[in-house]
Amino acid sequence: MAAISPPDPAAIYKALLDPKTAVDAQKFLRERSAGEYSMLRTSVVPTMLKAGVGANVIPSEAEATLDIRALPGENIDAFYAEMARVIADPAVKIERLPQTRPPAPASSIQTGMYQAMDHAAGVIYPGATVLPSMSTGASDQAQLRAKGIQSYGIGPASTESDEIDYPAHGDVERLAESSLYPFVQYVWTVVTEVATRK
Repeated sequence: MAAISPPDPAAIYKALLDPKTAVDAQKFLRERSAGEYSMLRTSVVPTMLKAGVGANVIPSEAEATLDIRALPGENIDAFYAEMARVIADPAVKIERLPQTRPPAPASSIQTGMYQAMDHAAGVIYPGATVLPSMSTGASDQAQLRAKGIQSYGIGPASTESDEIDYPAHGDVERLAESSLYPFVQYVWTVVTEVATRK
């Protein structure tokens, strides 16, 4: 990203690699680019809270479900131990939900499929650069990659303002119609290029 970005963002990306400037760079991303910031660490978000049976009754118990998105290579046992240390309350019981996605290596960018994706991007989105990226979302690709199947997630282009104002999984999530048609053409181009190779 540093190699293809304008000077100011490039400086932020480069600063992430230097321990002396990484903290300030991460703070900048935390405040201005939550998606990129979340790629730098394991995240914990309370997504469901349950407590009480009535407005006038003090709850005897409460439950919080946390969405934990672990970085590749995260030591999960150590992570839960640290969570217990931070909570520091013996009355709080931490129960793990079953892990549904196996650890899996990243897909290679040295494949015919990746080359086709890169080529199609140049045809459909002239001037675009194809970059591998770690998704902070979830997909079934983990199961495929764990079996040795190279897998790639792609999606339609969206504007920066749409990503902010109409975020994924938000109550106003949307995709501009102008982004949909080129994306369909992009997928068609990738699939036909791979399918017709000898």
